[in-house]
Amino acid sequence: MSEAIATNQTILVVGGGISGLTAALEAAECGKQVVLLEKSPSVGGRVGQLYKYFPKLCIPTCGLEIQYRRLKANRNIRLISMAEVTDIKGEEGNYNISVKVAPRYVNENCTACGECGDAVEAEFDDEHNFGLGKRKGAYLTSRMAYPQRYVLDPRIIGTDDAQKAKDACKYNAVDLEMQEQDMELNVGSVIWATGWKPYDAAKIQPYGYDRFDNVITNVEMERMMDPFGPTGGRIQRPSDGKEPKNIAFIQCAGSRDHNHLKHCSRICCMASLKQTTYVREQFGDEAKSTIYYIDIRAIDRIDDFYQKVKEDENVSFVKSKVANIVDNKDSGNLILNGVDTEGYNRYANEHDLVVLAIGMESNVPAGVFPEGTAINEHNFIDFDPANGGIFGAGCSSDALDVNRATQNATAAALRAIQVVNRVAGQEG
Repeated sequence: MSEAIATNQTILVVGGGISGLTAALEAAECGKQVVLLEKSPSVGGRVGQLYKYFPKLCIPTCGLEIQYRRLKANRNIRLISMAEVTDIKGEEGNYNISVKVAPRYVNENCTACGECGDAVEAEFDDEHNFGLGKRKGAYLTSRMAYPQRYVLDPRIIGTDDAQKAKDACKYNAVDLEMQEQDMELNVGSVIWATGWKPYDAAKIQPYGYDRFDNVITNVEMERMMDPFGPTGGRIQRPSDGKEPKNIAFIQCAGSRDHNHLKHCSRICCMASLKQTTYVREQFGDEAKSTIYYIDIRAIDRIDDFYQKVKEDENVSFVKSKVANIVDNKDSGNLILNGVDTEGYNRYANEHDLVVLAIGMESNVPAGVFPEGTAINEHNFIDFDPANGGIFGAGCSSDALDVNRATQNATAAALRAIQVVNRVAGQEG
């Protein structure tokens, strides 16, 4: 089935994270028609996976709730979830976009009552929690999911579980006959805001993420702290569930490295500084944090935060690129080996838990954009005249924190508005 929607007066926003939401809302509130595509079953992106974010250590649900309220109230935005762009052709003011929409197997009758989730038995790794927990084969992506509508995992389609989900629904919302759809759009400008993904920590072999249970990533730490997360808000060792009292944070895990990501991921230093406050929040004086770093890149108001963390006597800083990690098989602890580059002393420091400040990898795909689109060596979309009416927003344009990502997305929206305004002027 193929459907054609939109006109060249429309702005397409690809990605429903904080940057995509911001760009779509800013354009729509200026009176422009916007189509917002999100690959996942719900919008919210990486921000929805955080426990707190800078600069005020706010709970993300606050900021997302405001954006959702604006989204629901604006008739200029058409949101299509589970949608992926497969091809872009054309030029500034006249782009033809091919879109593939995956079946949700749940229609708009859904009230999110949860009966289908209770009925099914199959469980899968929970993507929202980075596989730290399980979810059912019929599920909401998170408690902040929007659209607030269940989705059936395609792996249960054709099984007894799928029929159980359908039989349990009182509202005739489960539709097992849904099929993938093809959609064609004609738009004047494209804002690409597909965000970032955590660099694969298993590729950093000396740190043993794929070998040692008690090596985790900073994004997994965020999910642990969430009261609705896989551990109920408790920081714990994956190996035995014990409270870690001596935690190491390793900076530039996959960033600023010619073997991995060459760029600075910008958020990693801030993330680890923030997460030392989590340790303090949960354990008080009982636990200690040690940050192993090349240099601390804390900018603007974040530098003041850095100074406050440095004043905490339970937080230590070791200027060093950790060479490797080995495990103490008797205790499950981890031994970090390296050289302190301030005193040039070798160390073999033992910790209960290691948190990798993992790099930010661009989600910009290959093979979708028109030939000649300026994408740099780090796979971010450059702001370049060669791109015509295609603009990167947020972490599709650079490694950015939440504050800068929203500012960048607003700028992208203004540029896209200028494009469709020019088109309207030419046609008028």
